[in-house]
Amino acid sequence: MPIYSSDSDDPQYSSYSAPKRRFLAHDNRPMHAILGGGKVADILLWRDKTLTAAILIGFTVIWSLFEVMEYNFVTLLCHISMTMMLILFIWSMGAGLVDWNPPDFRAIMISDSTFRWLCGKFNSMLVKFYEISSGKDLRTFFLGITFLWILSIIGTYFSSLNLMYLGFVCLATLPALYERYQNEVDYLVRQGNQDMKKLYNKFDTEVLNKIPRGPVKQKKGF
Repeated sequence: MPIYSSDSDDPQYSSYSAPKRRFLAHDNRPMHAILGGGKVADILLWRDKTLTAAILIGFTVIWSLFEVMEYNFVTLLCHISMTMMLILFIWSMGAGLVDWNPPDFRAIMISDSTFRWLCGKFNSMLVKFYEISSGKDLRTFFLGITFLWILSIIGTYFSSLNLMYLGFVCLATLPALYERYQNEVDYLVRQGNQDMKKLYNKFDTEVLNKIPRGPVKQKKGF
């Protein structure tokens, strides 16, 4: 009677179905926890689809006004202010003629907790920037320098608004796609790492090891 091997016996399939190491986390934490586990994580992972879609549409409208319609910032700000003033004027005048409630100015005020939250986030970013710049972790320091250098090169080919919009679109799509196709991405990353190691070993064997080296002089002790 013939014996058929199952797919789980294939080492390639087993490494695909049960990845040993995640691409974005070595302790196998979920993507929601990596992003902080708060409201921002819910928005980036499309847990609240209505809010995320509204924010994405809002950023798209702003990008279209400045880049497609070539609106000036001051002109757009004045037009928005005039529109809001007309709405509030009609609302206030109509409240005396019709049975409406007059507009409450406290509804448009920004709370103190929002300012404290923004200041806390900014201070945490400054602390993180200081920790990276202090050189305690050289790997993170050089990765940060490399990332900023690459970003500066990309910035020469894009306007600031286009770069910000592209970054926001990536933030609003890539984490959610990675969470959905996490096993597939992890498998491809592991395969890419193995190919890079093979390529480096080949380069080391065929090129680096053939470079003549002089004798190493040992320093005499005092």
